Amino acid sequence: MVASAQNSEIEITGNLVDKESNEAIGYATIVLGNKKTNQAVDGVITDENGSFKIYSTISDFYIEVSFMGYKTKTITEYNVEDSKVNLGTILLSLDSQTLDEVIVTGEISKTEFKLDKRVFNVGRDISSTGASALEVLNNVPSVNVNIEGQISLRGSTGVQILIDGKPSVLADEESNALGTITADMIESIEVITNPSAKYDAEGTSGILNIILKKGEKKGLNGSISLNTGIPDNHSIGVSLNRRTEKFNLFTQFGAGYRSLPRDSETSNRDLTNATTVNSVGTSFRNETFYNLTLGTDYHINKLNVITLSGNFAYEVEDQPSSNDFDFFDETGLVSSWTRKENTEATNPKWQYELNYKKQFKNKKEHILLFSTLGKFFGKDLSSEFFNTTTFGDDVGGNQQTDTNFQQADYTFKLDYTNPLTDKVTLETGAQYVINDVGNEYEVRDFIDGVFVANEDLTNDFEYNQKVLAFYGTTGYELDTWGVKIGMRAEITDLTTELINTNESNSQNYTNFFPSFHTSYKVSENFSLQAGYSKRIYRPRLFDLNPFFNIRNNFNIRTGNPDLQPEFTDSYELTSIFKIGKASMNASIYHRYTKEVIERISRFEDNVTISTPQNVGTNGATGFEMNGKYSPVKWFTLTGDFNFNYFEREGIFEEQLFDFSGERWSTELGTKIGLPAEIDIEITGNYESDYNTVQGDVAGFAFADIGVRKKILKGKAVINLGIRDVFESRISENFTQQDDFETFSFNQRGRFLTLGFSYGFGKGEAMTYSGGRRR
Repeated sequence: MVASAQNSEIEITGNLVDKESNEAIGYATIVLGNKKTNQAVDGVITDENGSFKIYSTISDFYIEVSFMGYKTKTITEYNVEDSKVNLGTILLSLDSQTLDEVIVTGEISKTEFKLDKRVFNVGRDISSTGASALEVLNNVPSVNVNIEGQISLRGSTGVQILIDGKPSVLADEESNALGTITADMIESIEVITNPSAKYDAEGTSGILNIILKKGEKKGLNGSISLNTGIPDNHSIGVSLNRRTEKFNLFTQFGAGYRSLPRDSETSNRDLTNATTVNSVGTSFRNETFYNLTLGTDYHINKLNVITLSGNFAYEVEDQPSSNDFDFFDETGLVSSWTRKENTEATNPKWQYELNYKKQFKNKKEHILLFSTLGKFFGKDLSSEFFNTTTFGDDVGGNQQTDTNFQQADYTFKLDYTNPLTDKVTLETGAQYVINDVGNEYEVRDFIDGVFVANEDLTNDFEYNQKVLAFYGTTGYELDTWGVKIGMRAEITDLTTELINTNESNSQNYTNFFPSFHTSYKVSENFSLQAGYSKRIYRPRLFDLNPFFNIRNNFNIRTGNPDLQPEFTDSYELTSIFKIGKASMNASIYHRYTKEVIERISRFEDNVTISTPQNVGTNGATGFEMNGKYSPVKWFTLTGDFNFNYFEREGIFEEQLFDFSGERWSTELGTKIGLPAEIDIEITGNYESDYNTVQGDVAGFAFADIGVRKKILKGKAVINLGIRDVFESRISENFTQQDDFETFSFNQRGRFLTLGFSYGFGKGEAMTYSGGRRR
């Protein structure tokens, strides 16, 4: 029955759920149509909880609900009361015929916006075939990953990496652990530039949260992917999921081999003594890797779920390298030699996690969550270095090193969320994190025909850090406006010790981290968001450990056990708008960082020694814009632009480090659909040069190309990718001081990849990541 309505605007609301599982269906399409003309008038997308709200200026309308894999439902009967229509809970049934065909409809990656984060849903980007998580991150707006694998967010390092919202051994940058995660395994990446107090305060630039895929369809589902490439980049990956009423069993496993060549050049110039040491060489990081994830969700009942999962990864490394050195003085070439390295390492990594989630009867969003996480990373590494003189004086200097590294981390976390009313939500919780690390390092010099331990370079470094945290947030959200405020307290206890020399350092400090977020929906096509947060960057083990790798003993990087943490205040204003077939967002932001950690180089006997130091403050003000434009179905254009101006102030050992500069980057991509289900994807990137405290970093441009062909009705996909087409992605650093100059250059080169992916059961080809998301 249709009740009469007044001529005012009618508000229509509802909630969409799966008929069998009773789970919310997020990001489904809701269409409002005119019954008389049978034409669509307006449309919206359900939020992540399956809820929607749409407005009608006509009283005789219909609602059409649709989502991939489900039968479309049309609603023509409803009651209008006080200019409102509440459709209540709308049940959708699976369309078995559509599921059997598994038509792949997902396209390139897209970004969604929420109150305090952006969600980059990883699509079927062709050039990412066989790529690691680091290469996927490099495609995410606002994120850059340099040739060395260092991650920056809006041009700043100090980024906290999470896996499924938690710390993980797979997120350890120092161990290259992200290389064991392939693009096929990633569902989405959350970019949180201004995290609320609910999140760890770690990471002065923000948080990147990598969400891994986990099947949700009932029955047995799975997919398999095969990848190969030049230079060697071969892998196989399998994803399986078995879902019943009580259990959801999931596993992912993969194995592969890759060779990562790198060409490098360095130059050290002593301006006082007019001497120069140059080196040119090539190094390889050949890795055989294995990765296994196994877990289960056990639904005790509709309100209680236990999740137990584990991950094991193992790498076997072989790192041969050869570098040619030349030593010059004011008279010319004095000596030349070749330094060769043979390094072997094994890296076991594992983690285990237990989660308990309780939902309360009064509301689905009323949740208590307890989690405990343990993780371990080890490295057993042995290196041999041999110098062969090719001209002039004999340089000698054969050496050996052994490293035994072990890191154990434990996290205990309790989170409680309570929607006190339809508009007010309370969140509170606590967390305790333990980091326990040991690094035994020995250097042996070749003296009189035997290798003898060098006591000056040998030591056992121990690092122990404990962080206890408490937080609380309150959110108030109306239809067009929302606000969220929070406070987090963290108590840090850090101890480092050099066992052999009996040197220790202890730090204990308590800090408070407020956060504030608000959003305002001006219209259906224009919204505003604003946020503030305070962050911390605690020095890592490798920042603190004073001992170093001697691969190139003329360019040494070492740590500083006296290093203090950085603190950053971050402000941001973002607008989100749609103009026709284009969607865009623009942000203005400001970050002010105290106790900035910079690597300061000093020069001794033609050797450059780089050590991290706390040097003053940095204020960065920036502008970022990214968007997407699809004028026709077969053509999509995406772009990202980030610019920031920074001012550095500081002094170190009576040297003034006051200067200002600017840094910008841009990315432009296009996807073109051709006949015969062939797609072409082209992406171009540019990163500008910028000043550092002692020199500058050169800019560079690079491009990626991909081609994809769908076969077997979309159940299988063949991809061809070319990364760094013109071999122009480089790392080039200059240091200029009164008494010395240094230069370093690194380049990885062009990578070609070929991939095949096939979905079976109700699974889909692993290059597809569309569909339901919680």
